[in-house]
Amino acid sequence: MYIVVGLGNPGKKYDVTRHNIGFEVVEELARENQIKINKTKFKSLIGEGNIGSEKVVLMKPQTYMNLSGEAVMKAMEFYKVPIEHLIVIYDDIDVEFAKIRIRKKGSGGSHNGMRNIIYLLKDDQFPRVRMGVGRPYPNQPLADFVLQRFSKSEQEEMMPVVRDSVKAIETIIREDVDLAMNRFNKK
Repeated sequence: MYIVVGLGNPGKKYDVTRHNIGFEVVEELARENQIKINKTKFKSLIGEGNIGSEKVVLMKPQTYMNLSGEAVMKAMEFYKVPIEHLIVIYDDIDVEFAKIRIRKKGSGGSHNGMRNIIYLLKDDQFPRVRMGVGRPYPNQPLADFVLQRFSKSEQEEMMPVVRDSVKAIETIIREDVDLAMNRFNKK
């Protein structure tokens, strides 16, 4: 069993913002695998289904980004899955725009949602899919930048990246995280 968490903020106000790219990937993953995200549990919207032969729980925490760990911790405690079966998808300004970077483990970097998850789980040994959403202009506050909507052209550039992220997550679940890293971590 796997728990797949897309990070974002709840509410229409945050739809299609850079910070909500994790939600978009989870929604596309749900569509591709005919999983309905239609339950409220663990302070999240969740959907349960299968990817290949593996049972999966797809999550969109509704705690707001900086408290994402509360939702993830509750789900991990309930399902008792091993830490390496948690996959988190999130925006990352340190990854080149419209690229993905898969890592097996590591710090949360400057991302408050990831830092909260790692802090509450007391563990960073889980795979994550980092989505390159661009970088703020000089002197632009980071919060203003990540809460900004993508431009029309940026949205078009991100669509294939969202699809590749879905394929990468499916590869992690069906096969192996190393294979997903080799296949999708492009320079």
